[in-house]
Amino acid sequence: MNANNILEIFYVLMGIIMIFASIESFRDKDNSARIGTGLFWLILGLIFAIGRYLPNLVIGLLIIFIGILSLMKQIKVGKLKEVNKELAEKSAKKLGGWLFFPSIILAVLSILISEFTKLGGQVGIGIASVVALIVAMILSKADAKTTYHDSERMVRSVGTAGILPQLLATLGVIFTASGVGDITAKTISGIFPVGNHLLGVVLYCVAMVIFTMIMGNAFAAFAVITAGIGVPFIVAQGGNAAVVAAIGMTSGYCGTLMTPMAANFNSLPVALMEMKDNLGVIKQQVPIALSLLVIQIILMYFLAF
Repeated sequence: MNANNILEIFYVLMGIIMIFASIESFRDKDNSARIGTGLFWLILGLIFAIGRYLPNLVIGLLIIFIGILSLMKQIKVGKLKEVNKELAEKSAKKLGGWLFFPSIILAVLSILISEFTKLGGQVGIGIASVVALIVAMILSKADAKTTYHDSERMVRSVGTAGILPQLLATLGVIFTASGVGDITAKTISGIFPVGNHLLGVVLYCVAMVIFTMIMGNAFAAFAVITAGIGVPFIVAQGGNAAVVAAIGMTSGYCGTLMTPMAANFNSLPVALMEMKDNLGVIKQQVPIALSLLVIQIILMYFLAF
């Protein structure tokens, strides 16, 4: 079995968990938008589970449909099954430091699989996640029912932000294929002169931040901005390509800290911690992000040339 086939299994598993979320959403009679919410998770779960067997047109129409559901405010988290706080605290005290063992397994095992096998990072994360879940169940002595509800509650608490990473990754591919990088290079070169090293570094790093904030993903922004600004304004002027690429990506991460589009970093914590301020996480990160951006610019200017 090759890596793609194994990866498909994990897509199916993720789809099944989303279908679990849809079942509980349909059952949530306290949720005024339970039908829309249930349909959202059901459709998204089916796309993950059997998407490879569906025509692209059908998947596109389904995504448009759940987008309409979101636009019409027919997707709400609803009432989640509450955690028994007394039991949770008792279990946490009993486990102590072992509470973090599944997380350590997840990180270490995924790296080992990625580095020392031909399966790749995505499959590594999938295998490590399953192993970490099994270890967590053994340590906590959780039964299947508890695992079921904890899994669907985690998915439902994320809400519509759960689909953002996939849409943003697609957006990056579309931007690259449509030649946005070339257009960006031509536009900027017509305004700013090529040859000024400091100006090129500033333009590249700041553009990485801005495009990352728009796309919500530094990886999606990297291909576009590096092709449009990084290569002609820095690398072609004598800059070290490895340094430019490494620090350029890190500059993009500064944008990740300042955008709600990076849902898994900035919106997910708000949902999980039930924060009243939807931008609370971002507000705390902005000063750090701006400070890091200045440091990245300085580092790139002195290390790349």
